[in-house]
Amino acid sequence: MPNEVLDTTCCIVGGGPAGMMLGYLLARSGVPVTVLEKHKDFNRDFRGDTVHPSTLQVIYELGLLNEFLQIPHQQLTQVGGVFGDFPFRVANFRHLPTHCKFVALMPQWDLLNFFAEKARQFSTFTLRMENQAVGLLGDNDRVTGVRVRTPEGATEIRSDLVIGCDGRHSTTRAVAHFEVIETGVPIDVLWFHLPRSGNDPENLLGNFNYGSALVLIPRGDYYQAGLLIRKGSFDELKRQGLPAFREKIRRISPSLGDRVNQLQDWDDIKLLTVQINRLRRWHRPGLLCIGDAAHAMSPAGGIGINLAIQDAIAAANILTRPLLQRDLRESDLARVQKRREFPARATQAAQVFAHKQLAKVFENPGPAKAPWQLQVAFSLPGVQRLLARGVGVGVLPEHVAGTRRETSPSLKQVAVGVGLLAAGTVLALRLFSRRRLASAL
Repeated sequence: MPNEVLDTTCCIVGGGPAGMMLGYLLARSGVPVTVLEKHKDFNRDFRGDTVHPSTLQVIYELGLLNEFLQIPHQQLTQVGGVFGDFPFRVANFRHLPTHCKFVALMPQWDLLNFFAEKARQFSTFTLRMENQAVGLLGDNDRVTGVRVRTPEGATEIRSDLVIGCDGRHSTTRAVAHFEVIETGVPIDVLWFHLPRSGNDPENLLGNFNYGSALVLIPRGDYYQAGLLIRKGSFDELKRQGLPAFREKIRRISPSLGDRVNQLQDWDDIKLLTVQINRLRRWHRPGLLCIGDAAHAMSPAGGIGINLAIQDAIAAANILTRPLLQRDLRESDLARVQKRREFPARATQAAQVFAHKQLAKVFENPGPAKAPWQLQVAFSLPGVQRLLARGVGVGVLPEHVAGTRRETSPSLKQVAVGVGLLAAGTVLALRLFSRRRLASAL
Protein backbone atom coordinates (compact mmCIF):
# COMPACT_ATOMS: atom_id res chain seq x y z
CA MET A 1 0.00 0.00 0.00
CA PRO A 2 1.25 3.51 -0.74
CA ASN A 3 2.33 5.71 2.16
CA GLU A 4 0.28 8.59 0.74
CA VAL A 5 -2.13 9.30 -2.09
CA LEU A 6 -2.09 12.75 -3.69
CA ASP A 7 -4.36 14.40 -6.22
CA THR A 8 -3.58 16.91 -8.95
CA THR A 9 -4.96 17.88 -12.34
CA CYS A 10 -1.79 17.25 -14.36
CA CYS A 11 1.19 15.13 -13.32
CA ILE A 12 4.36 15.70 -15.37
CA VAL A 13 6.97 12.94 -15.22
CA GLY A 14 10.46 14.39 -15.72
CA GLY A 15 11.95 17.75 -14.77
CA GLY A 16 13.90 18.39 -17.95
CA PRO A 17 13.39 21.33 -20.34
CA ALA A 18 10.00 20.11 -21.59
CA GLY A 19 8.73 19.22 -18.12
CA MET A 20 9.79 22.43 -16.42
CA MET A 21 8.56 24.68 -19.22
CA LEU A 22 5.21 22.89 -19.36
CA GLY A 23 4.87 22.91 -15.57
CA TYR A 24 5.53 26.65 -15.49
CA LEU A 25 3.09 27.43 -18.30
CA LEU A 26 0.26 25.31 -16.86
CA ALA A 27 0.70 26.70 -13.34
CA ARG A 28 0.83 30.23 -14.76
CA SER A 29 -2.61 29.58 -16.28
CA GLY A 30 -4.03 28.24 -13.02
CA VAL A 31 -3.85 24.50 -13.71
CA PRO A 32 -2.86 22.45 -10.63
CA VAL A 33 0.29 20.66 -11.78
CA THR A 34 2.86 18.39 -10.12
CA VAL A 35 6.28 17.80 -11.68
CA LEU A 36 8.21 14.66 -10.67
CA GLU A 37 12.02 14.66 -10.91
CA LYS A 38 13.83 11.49 -9.88
CA HIS A 39 17.11 13.20 -8.92
CA LYS A 40 17.70 15.40 -5.88
CA ASP A 41 18.81 18.34 -8.04
CA PHE A 42 19.31 19.35 -11.68
CA ASN A 43 23.12 19.38 -11.53
CA ARG A 44 23.94 16.67 -14.03
CA ASP A 45 26.68 17.25 -16.57
CA PHE A 46 26.95 16.45 -20.28
CA ARG A 47 23.53 17.69 -21.15
CA GLY A 48 22.81 20.06 -23.97
CA ASP A 49 23.65 23.64 -23.06
CA THR A 50 22.22 25.52 -26.04
CA VAL A 51 19.27 27.88 -25.60
CA HIS A 52 18.16 28.66 -29.12
CA PRO A 53 16.74 31.96 -30.44
CA SER A 54 13.25 30.46 -30.65
CA THR A 55 13.41 29.49 -26.95
CA LEU A 56 14.77 32.93 -26.05
CA GLN A 57 11.86 34.37 -28.04
CA VAL A 58 9.39 32.54 -25.81
CA ILE A 59 11.19 33.73 -22.67
CA TYR A 60 11.00 37.26 -24.07
CA GLU A 61 7.27 36.91 -24.74
CA LEU A 62 6.80 35.78 -21.12
CA GLY A 63 8.51 38.97 -19.90
CA LEU A 64 11.38 37.04 -18.31
CA LEU A 65 14.22 37.65 -20.77
CA ASN A 66 16.10 40.43 -18.98
CA GLU A 67 16.20 38.43 -15.76
CA PHE A 68 17.11 35.22 -17.61
CA LEU A 69 20.07 36.83 -19.33
CA GLN A 70 21.47 37.86 -15.96
CA ILE A 71 22.48 34.20 -15.54
CA PRO A 72 26.13 33.74 -16.65
CA HIS A 73 26.22 32.56 -20.25
CA GLN A 74 27.99 33.00 -23.56
CA GLN A 75 26.37 34.28 -26.74
CA LEU A 76 27.05 32.92 -30.21
CA THR A 77 25.90 35.05 -33.13
CA GLN A 78 27.37 32.62 -35.65
CA VAL A 79 28.39 28.99 -35.77
CA GLY A 80 31.28 27.51 -37.69
CA GLY A 81 34.06 25.01 -37.61
CA VAL A 82 37.30 23.92 -39.22
CA PHE A 83 37.55 21.32 -42.01
CA GLY A 84 41.20 20.30 -42.15
CA ASP A 85 42.93 23.69 -42.24
CA PHE A 86 39.91 25.53 -43.68
CA PRO A 87 37.82 27.58 -41.20
CA PHE A 88 34.21 27.99 -42.29
CA ARG A 89 31.00 29.56 -41.02
CA VAL A 90 27.79 27.58 -41.32
CA ALA A 91 25.14 29.77 -39.75
CA ASN A 92 24.77 33.49 -39.06
CA PHE A 93 22.00 34.26 -36.55
CA ARG A 94 22.16 38.04 -36.90
CA HIS A 95 19.37 38.08 -39.50
CA LEU A 96 16.83 35.90 -37.69
CA PRO A 97 13.30 37.29 -37.21
CA THR A 98 13.58 36.89 -33.41
CA HIS A 99 14.19 39.28 -30.53
CA CYS A 100 17.49 37.57 -29.65
CA LYS A 101 19.72 36.94 -32.63
CA PHE A 102 22.09 34.56 -30.90
CA VAL A 103 22.35 31.16 -29.23
CA ALA A 104 22.88 31.36 -25.46
CA LEU A 105 25.29 28.78 -24.06
CA MET A 106 24.22 28.04 -20.50
CA PRO A 107 24.47 24.92 -18.31
CA GLN A 108 21.10 23.21 -18.49
CA TRP A 109 20.77 23.12 -14.72
CA ASP A 110 20.66 26.94 -14.72
CA LEU A 111 17.79 26.91 -17.22
CA LEU A 112 15.87 24.33 -15.16
CA ASN A 113 16.49 26.08 -11.83
CA PHE A 114 15.30 29.35 -13.36
CA PHE A 115 11.94 27.94 -14.43
CA ALA A 116 11.56 25.97 -11.20
CA GLU A 117 12.01 29.21 -9.23
CA LYS A 118 9.52 31.06 -11.41
CA ALA A 119 6.96 28.25 -11.27
CA ARG A 120 7.10 28.06 -7.47
CA GLN A 121 5.60 31.55 -7.38
CA PHE A 122 2.27 30.00 -8.38
CA SER A 123 0.22 28.20 -5.75
CA THR A 124 -0.89 25.64 -8.34
CA PHE A 125 2.67 24.36 -8.90
CA THR A 126 4.40 21.53 -7.02
CA LEU A 127 7.88 20.19 -7.76
CA ARG A 128 8.73 16.88 -6.07
CA MET A 129 12.43 16.07 -6.21
CA GLU A 130 13.71 12.50 -5.68
CA ASN A 131 10.33 11.23 -6.86
CA GLN A 132 10.74 8.53 -9.49
CA ALA A 133 7.78 7.35 -11.53
CA VAL A 134 7.79 3.54 -11.57
CA GLY A 135 4.37 2.75 -12.98
CA LEU A 136 1.02 4.06 -14.14
CA LEU A 137 -2.35 3.91 -12.40
CA GLY A 138 -5.49 2.95 -14.25
CA ASP A 139 -6.24 0.27 -16.80
CA ASN A 140 -6.29 -0.25 -20.55
CA ASP A 141 -9.18 2.19 -20.86
CA ARG A 142 -7.54 5.17 -19.14
CA VAL A 143 -4.45 6.24 -17.23
CA THR A 144 -5.46 7.88 -13.96
CA GLY A 145 -2.13 8.65 -12.31
CA VAL A 146 1.40 7.56 -11.44
CA ARG A 147 3.04 5.20 -8.97
CA VAL A 148 6.03 6.92 -7.43
CA ARG A 149 9.08 5.81 -5.46
CA THR A 150 10.33 8.38 -2.94
CA PRO A 151 12.94 8.35 -0.12
CA GLU A 152 10.01 8.04 2.32
CA GLY A 153 8.39 5.14 0.47
CA ALA A 154 5.76 4.52 -2.18
CA THR A 155 3.33 7.23 -3.23
CA GLU A 156 0.44 7.41 -5.66
CA ILE A 157 -0.42 10.61 -7.53
CA ARG A 158 -3.84 10.63 -9.13
CA SER A 159 -4.42 13.04 -11.99
CA ASP A 160 -6.63 13.83 -14.96
CA LEU A 161 -3.56 13.71 -17.20
CA VAL A 162 -0.06 12.25 -17.01
CA ILE A 163 2.51 13.78 -19.36
CA GLY A 164 5.74 11.85 -19.98
CA CYS A 165 8.68 14.25 -20.28
CA ASP A 166 11.18 11.69 -19.02
CA GLY A 167 13.47 11.54 -22.03
CA ARG A 168 14.76 8.91 -24.40
CA HIS A 169 14.73 6.23 -21.69
CA SER A 170 11.15 7.11 -20.75
CA THR A 171 9.48 4.98 -18.11
CA THR A 172 6.05 6.29 -19.02
CA ARG A 173 6.25 5.27 -22.68
CA ALA A 174 7.72 1.86 -21.74
CA VAL A 175 5.01 1.10 -19.17
CA ALA A 176 2.35 2.26 -21.62
CA HIS A 177 3.77 -0.11 -24.27
CA PHE A 178 3.90 2.59 -26.92
CA GLU A 179 5.37 1.46 -30.23
CA VAL A 180 8.82 2.95 -30.82
CA ILE A 181 10.11 3.37 -34.39
CA GLU A 182 13.92 3.24 -34.36
CA THR A 183 16.18 4.89 -36.92
CA GLY A 184 19.72 3.61 -37.28
CA VAL A 185 22.44 6.11 -36.33
CA PRO A 186 26.08 5.46 -37.37
CA ILE A 187 27.72 7.59 -34.68
CA ASP A 188 28.12 7.90 -30.92
CA VAL A 189 29.56 10.81 -28.94
CA LEU A 190 32.18 10.86 -26.19
CA TRP A 191 31.77 13.79 -23.77
CA PHE A 192 34.55 15.19 -21.59
CA HIS A 193 35.94 18.44 -20.19
CA LEU A 194 39.03 20.31 -21.37
CA PRO A 195 40.48 23.61 -20.07
CA ARG A 196 39.69 26.67 -22.14
CA SER A 197 41.87 29.64 -22.92
CA GLY A 198 40.44 33.12 -23.38
CA ASN A 199 42.13 33.27 -26.79
CA ASP A 200 40.43 30.16 -28.14
CA PRO A 201 38.08 30.60 -31.11
CA GLU A 202 34.45 29.57 -30.58
CA ASN A 203 33.72 26.92 -33.21
CA LEU A 204 30.61 25.28 -31.88
CA LEU A 205 30.18 23.02 -34.90
CA GLY A 206 33.61 21.47 -34.47
CA ASN A 207 36.85 20.43 -36.07
CA PHE A 208 36.80 17.84 -38.87
CA ASN A 209 40.10 16.08 -39.47
CA TYR A 210 41.88 12.71 -39.41
CA GLY A 211 38.68 10.72 -39.80
CA SER A 212 36.82 12.28 -36.88
CA ALA A 213 35.09 15.38 -35.60
CA LEU A 214 35.55 17.26 -32.32
CA VAL A 215 32.95 19.68 -30.95
CA LEU A 216 34.06 22.28 -28.38
CA ILE A 217 31.25 24.01 -26.48
CA PRO A 218 32.58 26.93 -24.38
CA ARG A 219 31.56 26.91 -20.72
CA GLY A 220 33.41 29.72 -18.99
CA ASP A 221 36.92 28.46 -18.25
CA TYR A 222 36.45 25.02 -19.78
CA TYR A 223 35.05 23.27 -22.84
CA GLN A 224 32.38 20.63 -22.85
CA ALA A 225 34.00 18.62 -25.61
CA GLY A 226 32.33 15.99 -27.76
CA LEU A 227 34.20 13.55 -29.99
CA LEU A 228 32.15 11.88 -32.72
CA ILE A 229 33.06 8.22 -33.15
CA ARG A 230 31.74 5.27 -35.15
CA LYS A 231 28.89 3.61 -33.29
CA GLY A 232 30.15 0.83 -31.07
CA SER A 233 33.85 1.79 -31.38
CA PHE A 234 34.39 3.06 -27.82
CA ASP A 235 35.74 -0.27 -26.55
CA GLU A 236 38.26 -0.29 -29.40
CA LEU A 237 39.46 3.20 -28.42
CA LYS A 238 39.87 2.08 -24.81
CA ARG A 239 41.95 -0.90 -25.88
CA GLN A 240 44.30 1.49 -27.71
CA GLY A 241 44.90 3.29 -24.42
CA LEU A 242 44.36 6.75 -22.98
CA PRO A 243 47.65 8.21 -24.36
CA ALA A 244 46.53 7.31 -27.89
CA PHE A 245 43.14 8.87 -27.21
CA ARG A 246 44.73 12.10 -26.00
CA GLU A 247 46.95 12.20 -29.09
CA LYS A 248 43.88 11.68 -31.29
CA ILE A 249 42.23 14.75 -29.74
CA ARG A 250 45.39 16.84 -30.07
CA ARG A 251 45.83 15.86 -33.72
CA ILE A 252 42.28 16.92 -34.60
CA SER A 253 42.66 20.23 -32.77
CA PRO A 254 46.39 21.08 -32.36
CA SER A 255 45.59 24.34 -30.54
CA LEU A 256 44.53 22.30 -27.49
CA GLY A 257 48.17 21.32 -26.93
CA ASP A 258 48.96 19.88 -23.49
CA ARG A 259 45.45 20.58 -22.24
CA VAL A 260 44.48 17.10 -23.39
CA ASN A 261 46.63 15.75 -20.54
CA GLN A 262 43.81 16.67 -18.18
CA LEU A 263 42.15 13.43 -19.31
CA GLN A 264 43.68 11.11 -16.71
CA ASP A 265 41.14 8.30 -16.54
CA TRP A 266 38.47 6.74 -18.73
CA ASP A 267 35.99 7.75 -16.03
CA ASP A 268 36.57 11.33 -17.26
CA ILE A 269 34.98 10.34 -20.57
CA LYS A 270 31.26 9.64 -20.87
CA LEU A 271 29.67 7.73 -23.73
CA LEU A 272 26.44 9.04 -25.23
CA THR A 273 24.83 6.36 -27.35
CA VAL A 274 23.14 8.44 -30.03
CA GLN A 275 19.56 7.49 -30.79
CA ILE A 276 16.94 8.78 -33.15
CA ASN A 277 13.49 7.30 -32.65
CA ARG A 278 9.86 8.30 -32.39
CA LEU A 279 6.57 7.00 -31.14
CA ARG A 280 3.99 6.00 -33.69
CA ARG A 281 1.32 7.23 -31.28
CA TRP A 282 2.14 9.75 -28.55
CA HIS A 283 -0.99 9.31 -26.45
CA ARG A 284 -3.70 7.16 -24.97
CA PRO A 285 -6.57 8.26 -22.70
CA GLY A 286 -5.05 10.10 -19.74
CA LEU A 287 -1.46 9.94 -21.01
CA LEU A 288 0.67 12.00 -23.41
CA CYS A 289 4.40 11.86 -24.22
CA ILE A 290 6.34 14.86 -25.56
CA GLY A 291 9.98 15.85 -26.07
CA ASP A 292 12.55 13.06 -26.23
CA ALA A 293 10.00 10.67 -24.73
CA ALA A 294 8.03 11.05 -27.97
CA HIS A 295 10.91 11.61 -30.40
CA ALA A 296 14.49 11.07 -29.26
CA MET A 297 16.83 13.38 -31.13
CA SER A 298 20.54 13.32 -31.89
CA PRO A 299 22.67 15.94 -30.08
CA ALA A 300 23.54 17.41 -33.50
CA GLY A 301 22.95 21.14 -33.34
CA GLY A 302 21.50 20.92 -29.83
CA ILE A 303 18.09 20.98 -31.50
CA GLY A 304 16.50 18.37 -29.23
CA ILE A 305 16.16 20.83 -26.34
CA ASN A 306 14.55 23.36 -28.63
CA LEU A 307 12.02 20.83 -29.95
CA ALA A 308 11.17 19.63 -26.44
CA ILE A 309 10.41 23.17 -25.30
CA GLN A 310 8.35 23.82 -28.44
CA ASP A 311 6.36 20.65 -27.67
CA ALA A 312 5.72 21.96 -24.15
CA ILE A 313 4.44 25.29 -25.46
CA ALA A 314 2.09 23.61 -27.93
CA ALA A 315 0.84 21.25 -25.21
CA ALA A 316 0.14 24.16 -22.86
CA ASN A 317 -1.67 26.11 -25.57
CA ILE A 318 -3.89 23.17 -26.51
CA LEU A 319 -4.50 21.53 -23.12
CA THR A 320 -4.87 24.42 -20.66
CA ARG A 321 -8.56 25.08 -21.29
CA PRO A 322 -9.76 21.43 -21.16
CA LEU A 323 -7.65 20.86 -18.03
CA LEU A 324 -9.13 23.90 -16.32
CA GLN A 325 -12.63 22.79 -17.29
CA ARG A 326 -11.88 19.18 -16.24
CA ASP A 327 -13.13 18.13 -19.68
CA LEU A 328 -9.99 16.60 -21.19
CA ARG A 329 -10.53 14.25 -24.12
CA GLU A 330 -8.12 12.07 -26.05
CA SER A 331 -8.83 14.17 -29.12
CA ASP A 332 -7.11 17.06 -27.29
CA LEU A 333 -4.00 14.90 -26.86
CA ALA A 334 -4.16 13.92 -30.53
CA ARG A 335 -4.11 17.61 -31.44
CA VAL A 336 -0.74 17.98 -29.68
CA GLN A 337 0.75 15.14 -31.70
CA LYS A 338 -0.76 16.46 -34.91
CA ARG A 339 0.72 19.90 -34.21
CA ARG A 340 4.23 18.73 -33.29
CA GLU A 341 4.80 15.52 -35.24
CA PHE A 342 5.77 17.20 -38.51
CA PRO A 343 8.47 19.44 -36.96
CA ALA A 344 9.91 16.43 -35.13
CA ARG A 345 9.95 14.17 -38.17
CA ALA A 346 11.34 16.86 -40.46
CA THR A 347 14.16 17.62 -38.02
CA GLN A 348 14.96 13.94 -37.54
CA ALA A 349 15.12 13.45 -41.30
CA ALA A 350 17.67 16.27 -41.55
CA GLN A 351 19.68 14.76 -38.69
CA VAL A 352 19.67 11.30 -40.28
CA PHE A 353 20.97 12.74 -43.53
CA ALA A 354 23.64 14.74 -41.70
CA HIS A 355 24.80 11.65 -39.82
CA LYS A 356 25.17 9.66 -43.00
CA GLN A 357 27.39 12.38 -44.44
CA LEU A 358 29.38 12.76 -41.22
CA ALA A 359 29.95 9.01 -41.10
CA LYS A 360 31.87 9.34 -44.36
CA VAL A 361 34.42 11.50 -42.54
CA PHE A 362 35.48 8.29 -40.74
CA GLU A 363 36.45 6.73 -44.07
CA ASN A 364 39.43 9.07 -44.52
CA PRO A 365 41.81 8.66 -41.54
CA GLY A 366 44.38 11.04 -43.02
CA PRO A 367 44.56 14.84 -43.04
CA ALA A 368 41.37 16.38 -44.40
CA LYS A 369 41.39 18.92 -47.19
CA ALA A 370 38.32 21.03 -47.84
CA PRO A 371 36.98 20.74 -51.40
CA TRP A 372 36.49 23.95 -53.30
CA GLN A 373 32.74 23.33 -53.41
CA LEU A 374 32.63 23.49 -49.61
CA GLN A 375 34.62 26.71 -49.58
CA VAL A 376 32.28 28.33 -52.10
CA ALA A 377 29.03 27.09 -50.49
CA PHE A 378 29.78 28.39 -47.01
CA SER A 379 30.98 31.73 -48.32
CA LEU A 380 27.44 32.46 -49.56
CA PRO A 381 25.40 34.53 -47.05
CA GLY A 382 22.20 32.92 -48.31
CA VAL A 383 23.34 29.44 -47.26
CA GLN A 384 24.37 30.71 -43.83
CA ARG A 385 21.01 32.41 -43.32
CA LEU A 386 19.06 29.32 -44.34
CA LEU A 387 20.99 27.07 -42.00
CA ALA A 388 20.71 29.67 -39.22
CA ARG A 389 16.94 29.55 -39.64
CA GLY A 390 16.94 25.76 -39.42
CA VAL A 391 19.14 25.61 -36.32
CA GLY A 392 18.02 28.74 -34.49
CA VAL A 393 14.29 28.76 -35.18
CA GLY A 394 13.43 25.35 -36.59
CA VAL A 395 10.25 24.16 -38.24
CA LEU A 396 6.96 25.66 -37.04
CA PRO A 397 8.14 27.59 -33.95
CA GLU A 398 5.57 27.99 -31.18
CA HIS A 399 4.39 31.07 -29.27
CA VAL A 400 2.73 31.15 -25.86
CA ALA A 401 -0.97 31.91 -26.17
CA GLY A 402 -1.92 35.40 -25.03
CA THR A 403 1.62 36.86 -24.96
CA ARG A 404 3.23 39.58 -27.03
CA ARG A 405 5.25 38.32 -29.94
CA GLU A 406 7.15 39.36 -33.01
CA THR A 407 5.44 39.11 -36.39
CA SER A 408 4.92 35.44 -37.17
CA PRO A 409 5.41 34.05 -40.68
CA SER A 410 2.41 32.88 -42.64
CA LEU A 411 1.87 29.20 -43.35
CA LYS A 412 2.97 29.81 -46.94
CA GLN A 413 6.18 31.49 -45.74
CA VAL A 414 6.86 28.59 -43.40
CA ALA A 415 6.38 26.08 -46.22
CA VAL A 416 8.66 28.01 -48.58
CA GLY A 417 11.26 28.45 -45.84
CA VAL A 418 11.24 24.76 -44.97
CA GLY A 419 11.62 23.83 -48.64
CA LEU A 420 14.54 26.21 -49.16
CA LEU A 421 16.14 25.09 -45.91
CA ALA A 422 15.89 21.43 -46.89
CA ALA A 423 17.39 22.13 -50.31
CA GLY A 424 20.19 24.22 -48.85
CA THR A 425 20.96 21.66 -46.17
CA VAL A 426 21.11 18.81 -48.66
CA LEU A 427 23.40 20.81 -50.95
CA ALA A 428 25.74 21.82 -48.13
CA LEU A 429 25.96 18.39 -46.51
CA ARG A 430 26.62 16.61 -49.78
CA LEU A 431 29.81 18.58 -50.04
CA PHE A 432 31.12 16.56 -47.11
CA SER A 433 30.81 13.30 -49.03
CA ARG A 434 33.90 11.25 -49.66
CA ARG A 435 33.32 11.34 -53.41
CA ARG A 436 33.45 15.14 -53.53
CA LEU A 437 36.36 15.25 -51.14
CA ALA A 438 38.34 12.78 -53.22
CA SER A 439 37.70 14.74 -56.39
CA ALA A 440 39.12 17.87 -54.77
CA LEU A 441 42.31 16.27 -53.46
